[in-house]
Amino acid sequence: MSFEACAALVERADPERFRAAMAAPLPARRILFPLYAFNVEVARAPWVTEEPMIAEMRLQWWRDALEEIAAQGNVRRHDVVDALADVLDPPGAAALDRLVAARRWDIYKDPFEDPAHFDDYINATSGALMWTAARLLGEAEESVVAPFGYAVGVANFFRAIPQLEGQGRKPLVDGTTQAVRDLADAAHGRLQQTCAGRRDVSTAAGAALIAGYLARPVLKKAIKDSTVVGRGTLDIPPLAQSLRLAHVSLRGWWV
Repeated sequence: MSFEACAALVERADPERFRAAMAAPLPARRILFPLYAFNVEVARAPWVTEEPMIAEMRLQWWRDALEEIAAQGNVRRHDVVDALADVLDPPGAAALDRLVAARRWDIYKDPFEDPAHFDDYINATSGALMWTAARLLGEAEESVVAPFGYAVGVANFFRAIPQLEGQGRKPLVDGTTQAVRDLADAAHGRLQQTCAGRRDVSTAAGAALIAGYLARPVLKKAIKDSTVVGRGTLDIPPLAQSLRLAHVSLRGWWV
């Protein structure tokens, strides 16, 4: 029942990735749902308590679980851990450990130290998750998947900015309209970069990249008018989301 529990968790807590996984072939879902369920658990761990020490302990619990999976021995009993242990290898556990470590930023209200710190956060969260999924699914070049994962991470982070600011966070190193537009443009440029290397990502591995189906329209919207990021009007309407997913599913993740 662990796999079914993971799918149900993703459906409730991360409907966009759920729809992306359902657009992938059935064998791919066996890998995607445990990974996405893990991401749900880790992403929300810093936010379920106002006590930093408790949040740290929650994240450490997941790091310990990943260490057990990497050791390929007995692992703690938990629906997500059980399902993850069936699909994750030691390199994948190491990549996801970096994801958990990066989520410590979410616990505190300190801003990013500099642009490099922000990039590290995006690469360790969105990038690590997407690369791990792609690598486990099939043949893929990290040099293609990594910039795609970064661009998707920036787009998703933009959409979360109003909520972060409402909780007293300073989510961007430079929140001026020009800086936001430049960041969106740079992230969109990385999306464009992946197009040239799409043949270096197999069809099987490409199922992991479907999850980035909204990145291009979100980034284009931010480039056109960067003030929508702060206003919280960056989301794509539901019908447009569905059409975009269908388009990506039929033509490929790079469109």
